[in-house]
Amino acid sequence: MCLLAGCSAHIPTDGRVDKAAHQIQLLLKETDKVKEQNEQRNLVAPRTIEAGRLKLVPSRDWTSGFFAGCLWYLYELTGDNGWKEQAISYTIDIEKEKFNAGTHDMGFKIYCSYGNGYRLTHSPQYRDVIIKAAKTLSTRYNAKVGAIRSWDHNQDKWEFPVIIDNMMNLELLFEATKLTGDSSFYQIAVAHANTTMENHFREDFSSWHVIDYNPETGAVVHRHTHQGYAHHSAWSRGQAWALYGYTMCYRETHDPRYLQQAEAVAAYMFNHPNMPSDFVPYWDFDAPDIPAEPRDVSAAAIMASALYELSTFSEKNEGYYAKADAIMRNIEDTYASRPGTNKGFILGHSTGSKPSDSEVDEPLIYADYYYLEAMLRAKNRLN
Repeated sequence: MCLLAGCSAHIPTDGRVDKAAHQIQLLLKETDKVKEQNEQRNLVAPRTIEAGRLKLVPSRDWTSGFFAGCLWYLYELTGDNGWKEQAISYTIDIEKEKFNAGTHDMGFKIYCSYGNGYRLTHSPQYRDVIIKAAKTLSTRYNAKVGAIRSWDHNQDKWEFPVIIDNMMNLELLFEATKLTGDSSFYQIAVAHANTTMENHFREDFSSWHVIDYNPETGAVVHRHTHQGYAHHSAWSRGQAWALYGYTMCYRETHDPRYLQQAEAVAAYMFNHPNMPSDFVPYWDFDAPDIPAEPRDVSAAAIMASALYELSTFSEKNEGYYAKADAIMRNIEDTYASRPGTNKGFILGHSTGSKPSDSEVDEPLIYADYYYLEAMLRAKNRLN
């Protein structure tokens, strides 16, 4: 029980920051090595470890903005201008993605990099990139469906797929309205959140991964779970995206329906019989071989960050803040990289896509990003 009570005032944030900073320093060095060896491949940021080697990705990859975001968070956590210089350098590499209309991942790529950069520097150039990216993302919105199209691939499988992950890209649109006064971005974000809330969730508030719509009528055609165990199962990171997404939507709109949705998703996860006692979920809540299934630390980090924010909004006495603290402590005790290992990633033991046997029990850069964000939110809450 001490995991959930009486610990909030004693979070060793400075020790956490030091450990994270040492790891990311190593990741910077390892990333520079790979970039030098692959100058012609336009690789811009680390994503994971693959077959023992550091894997870097081009800017078009959905994870390309997270490393710059990690560097911005370390600058914010430490006040060290060296981190700011590195963040600027890695942010610049993502800029051309503001024109990439072939993906919904604009929020992940641009907001995690340029969004954090603008928040900390108020650079007019960063502002312009955010606005252009929001305009590009808006071109994927279908008013008949009331949502932003997620993927363009596998057109033989679906017509207009919308994934729960797409909730995370709405923050970019909310920000664009604040920067420009143009409410169209806000309206698209709200419409997408409402459509997702109506069609993505089962009665128990678990979420499907993919909803396929008829783009001409807006009708639901199929409900899928692409990265989870089965169409009827609850993919853990998808539940974390939902928790985070609706908490963020409440922050931006103050619509009580979004707060209620976030609370309901949290209740589903924490009341699930397959939620482990350390709150680091298996990759799918319904995976068949639990407890002999891989965990997903990235889902846990997303949950922790969302719960810290949810604790500032919710009047329910659900212990969101204490649960976030518990997740962070348990991640650090069991799932963090030993100093100097994992090529410099802070955390290990995440699961990218188990059905594809991809990135299983490996470090993932977005796990580190949301872990640092959670750390920052905990620190700000205490100050």
